[in-house]
Amino acid sequence: MKIDPSKISTSITPFAIIGEHSVIPQEQEILFTMHTVFRVGEIKQPAENSRRWEVQLTITDESDPQLAGLTNRIKQEIDGEGWYRMGQLMLRGGHFDQAEELYNELLEDASDDTERAHIYHQLGVINCHQGEYQKAATFYEKSLEIKRKTLPKDDAPLAPTYSNIGLVYNSMGEYSRALEYYEKSYKILEISLPPNHPDLATSYNNIGSVYDKMGEYSKALEYYEKSHKILEISLPPNHPDLATSYNNIGGMHSRIGEYSKALEYYEKSHKILQISLPPNHPDLATSYNNIGLVYYGIGEYSKALEYYETSLKIREKALPPNHPDLAASYNNIGLVYRDVGEYSKALEYYEKSHQILEISLPPNHPDLATSYNNIGRLYEEITSLPPTHPNIKVVMNAIAGVKEKL
Repeated sequence: MKIDPSKISTSITPFAIIGEHSVIPQEQEILFTMHTVFRVGEIKQPAENSRRWEVQLTITDESDPQLAGLTNRIKQEIDGEGWYRMGQLMLRGGHFDQAEELYNELLEDASDDTERAHIYHQLGVINCHQGEYQKAATFYEKSLEIKRKTLPKDDAPLAPTYSNIGLVYNSMGEYSRALEYYEKSYKILEISLPPNHPDLATSYNNIGSVYDKMGEYSKALEYYEKSHKILEISLPPNHPDLATSYNNIGGMHSRIGEYSKALEYYEKSHKILQISLPPNHPDLATSYNNIGLVYYGIGEYSKALEYYETSLKIREKALPPNHPDLAASYNNIGLVYRDVGEYSKALEYYEKSHQILEISLPPNHPDLATSYNNIGRLYEEITSLPPTHPNIKVVMNAIAGVKEKL
């Protein structure tokens, strides 16, 4: 921990060195005031202790220009008053169950349609984060129905709802419908916002994500880069939305096999997320997962497994048990075990993934097809093993169990 009194205002951030008053003077204790803020420096894991992390902290205060910029930006994003602002904060922090409870109470007390439209929209956001896409779509449609009664068809408040309905269809694998809603949102934003507004960047990013999933990588990268240019201008350098942007561009490079570039962008994203999000936030899990994908792509399976398992631990804490992102984690771990020849473990994780996908996705979703394909390929590899293989009996018993469940 580093404290430089010349770089902070002691009237804003008072502290006291109390080592000489401590029961254990050699600990060199320092007493800090409430709400003291530190800048996170290096984060490392000591070689001699894999369960401990060392974090280098430098004391700062609200006069820090980067902190002030980020704080002001978050204040702008978390609009509203009282309990509505609290709900936004819960969403930003990934506390979806508490946010849902709060918004349901606010819905019971809502006195007009404008208020109800906003609450339905927020409940849609929550359900989308929880992987409940059909429920999310229902809430968004309720919000949209109210707004259409009172607003002109191209009015700015309609754009977020169109965008979020697009997000639901994107998550459900209905890419043409997703693109339709994303483009409706974009047309409204293009008219109503200045060219470097962050919401326009989000719109470009969303359209890019559809092209990404459709395998049109050059188009996806074009939209991701348009989004990134706006965010670099309009946001402070440690804003979580910039992390998302770095992550998406990294994903493009990963998918076309440019792993060193992908890792560069993923690590930029990860540094921001470590600073700006709580340690069990789902976005951090995605970041660990993506770095794992790069190591998997270059054949470093032990490193890939390490990152995948870190991601899984966060997702198991932060997400509902049938969330598709959990299925993705199980699938990725299964892929590693398949490639290193541990077929029974691979099968165990494939099965966990498949069970979630069957519950959480529509029957024609591409991810379900991928899941069947992975299990089928694994079965092919297993049946081609020589009968003298040391694990053949265990593996064949495992595959028989899975065939009964599918």
